[in-house]
Amino acid sequence: MGLLTEGINEVIATTEGNAAPMGIINRNGALHMVLFRGSHTAGNIVRDRWVVANFIFDPVLYVRTAFDDLPADAFIREEAGGTAVCRLRDAEAWAAFAADVERAGDEAIVVRLTLLKEEVLDLRLHPVNRGFASIVDATVHATRYVGNRDPWLGRLIEHHAGLARKCGGPREWEALDLLLRYIADPARE
Repeated sequence: MGLLTEGINEVIATTEGNAAPMGIINRNGALHMVLFRGSHTAGNIVRDRWVVANFIFDPVLYVRTAFDDLPADAFIREEAGGTAVCRLRDAEAWAAFAADVERAGDEAIVVRLTLLKEEVLDLRLHPVNRGFASIVDATVHATRYVGNRDPWLGRLIEHHAGLARKCGGPREWEALDLLLRYIADPARE
């Protein structure tokens, strides 16, 4: 199915003026996202009913968009199936989707995605890099860790930090330093 493979595809999702790392679930050709209530991404998708998956391989951007907002000039407007959407300026490829809430619970909503348009802008080879993958995993754990300081999540972050240090390069090391600053416990400083 186009740019997305079977399983969970880690992308940077954009909604109106917002970017955040997200997983798009592709199971048997059906596309879904699970979004936590209260997030900007969830609110924008419920309101506007679209989302763009940005394919980008910059570990620093994954960390930054998990914890901070990007400036307006990081986004570009596009038209996808009659819908105005925004994508990241630096994306190598992007796919825009109509997004419809399928189920809603107290903590999360499940959104069904229907492809509107996809485009490859800059085709580059990206060898498997465990350092990059570890930054993505550490970022996922860190978004939960900042809310509850669960020691188990802290150990997972440290595990992935070790892999990023060992297997990554300068950009992964920069992303790791940024991640550790975002999750620093102010009470210990």
